[in-house]
Amino acid sequence: MIQISDAAQTHFRKLIEREAIPGLGVRLSALNPGTQRADVRLEFAEPDELNGDEWVVDCAGFVLWLDAPSAPYLEGALIDYETNPTGGQLQIRAPRIKGVTPAADAPLAERVQWIIDNDINPQLAMHKGHVELAGVGDDGVVRLNFGGGCHGCSMVDITLKQGVEKTLLAQVAGVRRVVDITDHDSGANPYAARGSQAASASPYGKA
Repeated sequence: MIQISDAAQTHFRKLIEREAIPGLGVRLSALNPGTQRADVRLEFAEPDELNGDEWVVDCAGFVLWLDAPSAPYLEGALIDYETNPTGGQLQIRAPRIKGVTPAADAPLAERVQWIIDNDINPQLAMHKGHVELAGVGDDGVVRLNFGGGCHGCSMVDITLKQGVEKTLLAQVAGVRRVVDITDHDSGANPYAARGSQAASASPYGKA
């Protein structure tokens, strides 16, 4: 499922031989798989550092261990080593690492999660915020928890209605409404703090 070019195998073998550690191999895993922030981690590992469920890829003179949860996202990956006038550079191409768009008949929660991971959260990250999917009802109501800079932010209602809900209604068939179930009073580091003027405008007044 993973291709490792002869040039890459030669490169790894030289590095491993230089380390001179018995059993040393290479471990490959995916970081933030299935999202726009997905990346590949390639590192040396010794057998006692493994989880025990890794996939084993036998190479010429060493072993590459593939992180089991990362396997679906690294299917079809190519590891190559390209030489250039200043030396060489390792190249890793993993076409599935950011995931595959769910089919139109995929479960509603799966389609909602895809848009959250690949569209909504990258936008919220600019304000140090994010949302987590708490559930999707049979009635098409999506329940969310806001975190980071969105947790306790005075602008969260606008973010919910004009950003998150608008995006999900437009891009995910079957979504009827989006509700925020976050306990915003416990927010410790909101992007825009709730001021005393906003609090006094509450129809319930002060507790």
